[in-house]
Amino acid sequence: MKKIIVLLAGLLFFGLASKAQNDTVSAWTTSGDASLLFSQASFTNWAAGGENNITLNGFINLYEKYEKNKSKWKNMLALVYGQTKTGTREFRKSEDKIDFSSGYGLKAADKWYYSALFNFKSQFATGYNYHDNVDSTKVKISNFLAPAYTSIGLGMEYSPYDFLSFYLSPITERLIIVNDQDLANKGAFGVAPAEYNGQGNIIKEGEKVKNEFGVFFRILFRKEIIKNVDLQTKLELFSDYFNNPQNIDVNWDTMINFTINEWLAANFGLQMVYDDDMPITDKDGNIGPRTQIMQLLGIGVTYKFLN
Repeated sequence: MKKIIVLLAGLLFFGLASKAQNDTVSAWTTSGDASLLFSQASFTNWAAGGENNITLNGFINLYEKYEKNKSKWKNMLALVYGQTKTGTREFRKSEDKIDFSSGYGLKAADKWYYSALFNFKSQFATGYNYHDNVDSTKVKISNFLAPAYTSIGLGMEYSPYDFLSFYLSPITERLIIVNDQDLANKGAFGVAPAEYNGQGNIIKEGEKVKNEFGVFFRILFRKEIIKNVDLQTKLELFSDYFNNPQNIDVNWDTMINFTINEWLAANFGLQMVYDDDMPITDKDGNIGPRTQIMQLLGIGVTYKFLN
């Protein structure tokens, strides 16, 4: 896992090595922020009831952009991980995300660019489903690189302002990776499941990779909307030309940062995901694709930097 993180960070800051070969260092801009959020509740002889809980979440967001003449190269890396503990239950994962994108654009006209975009998404740690919320009944449902999503595409980008861009690629190849044979055998995240004989023995292991080809659309917005309040939102849509193109995969990720002072900040995060290849079991036992929603609110220490 460490090698993967080093690779992602190296890709993001690959351009730094090129600065020594460029006369105009000002063509590069680098920024980022890191936050550690904490929340806790404790109850002793509390008549109204309640369970002790503690939550710790860490965020790292890094941005680097090169812009000179007709060329523009933007890189973004978001790393998120958190755990929570409630009552006597063990610590459980509350946040887990690796999201890296790198896009190169060549100006075609005013505010329009011919663009190539690469994206990688995964997670750090194993995820579990808990039956009746009991630790001993946990069932593995995800893992590092299970899933992982990589995509590369060619298209056009329209950027009317520095803080807003629209990207459309009618030529995008996406790989869904499930690098965990147990999950691959179950056909998790849309890969082909294992084949079994009449005795229940595996005669063919499940596939670990699924290839998709389709159209991709993305909106990016990142701006201080009012003093000390930053809004970052990203909407991504993907449709596979050859497999139910009417079922559009949606990923909408929003983060609002409230700066209290140089070191303290409050964050509100909201992520909504819909993937037709990702079945969800509801409380009544029904299985099928559903809209997934995750939200987070916390306060903690933060650090921002800008070159």
